Amino acid sequence: VFLGMEKVVTRPYKRPDALCRLICFPWSGGGTFQLAQWGKLFSSSVEVFIVTFPGRESRLKEPFAEDVTTIVNEITSALLEELQEKPFAFFGHSFGSYISFAVALHLKEKYGLEPIHLFLSGGHAPSSEGFHLLKSIPIRETKDEDVLAYIKVTGGALPELLQNEDFKKQLILTVREDCRVLQTLSFEKSERNIPFSCDITCFNGSEDTPHDIEAWHDLTTGDTSFYKLPGGHFYLLEPSNEIILTKHITRCIENADL
Repeated sequence: VFLGMEKVVTRPYKRPDALCRLICFPWSGGGTFQLAQWGKLFSSSVEVFIVTFPGRESRLKEPFAEDVTTIVNEITSALLEELQEKPFAFFGHSFGSYISFAVALHLKEKYGLEPIHLFLSGGHAPSSEGFHLLKSIPIRETKDEDVLAYIKVTGGALPELLQNEDFKKQLILTVREDCRVLQTLSFEKSERNIPFSCDITCFNGSEDTPHDIEAWHDLTTGDTSFYKLPGGHFYLLEPSNEIILTKHITRCIENADL
C-alpha cells in the first residue's frame, strides 16, 4: 500500500507533528513541482501532500485515467489511512479543483470523512452552467492547434518549452485527455442534499476568463468566500500571490476548530 501511496502522492517536506494535512491537486499538464515548493512556505502546522495524476511527470509511462471515478478511487485508496488519522484540507487549481471536489464528495458519501476546508482555484462550480459548457466541448474532434492555442492563451506553459516538439505534443495530449476525463464527472445538485458542511474558499485570477463560482454557495452549509488575485489563469505562480495564498490558507486552517 505504501508504495502505491508514494506513486500517487508525494510529501516533499515531512511534518509529522503538523495539525493538518493540505492535499494539493495540480492543474492539467503539470503543477506538481510548483505546488511541491509550497511545502516550504507553510508554517509547521501544515503538512503539504501533492497528488500526481497518471500519464504525466513521474507517471509519464502510465496510461491516462479512464474516467474521474478511476482517479478518485486511486487517490482515495492511497490516502485513506492518512485522512482518517488527522484533519485535512484540499487545494485544487483548474483541473485539480474538479478532481479535489470529486474526491471530497466520494470521501463524504462513502466514509463520512470531510475536509475541514475546500480551497478551489481557477474552476467552475461542478453544478454550474460554466461546468456544463466545459463538458460539452467536442474534445475528440478538437484540432491540436486549437488545444495549443488554449494552452498559450491561459499561459499553461513557458513559451520556450513549447519550442520543444516532444514537450508540446505531450502537453497537448495531456490537456486533451484531462478534458475527456472531466467530461465523465457527473454531479447533479438535488434540493434535499447539500453535500458538504465545511467552509469553501474560491480563488481566481482577476484577468482570467470569469468562472461560474456562485453555485458553490449551494454545495455547503459552511461559509463560502471568493477572492480575486491579480493575474490570469496561472495567477498562483506569481511569487507575491503564492505568499497571499499560503498565508490565507494557513490562517483558515489555524482558525478552524482542530
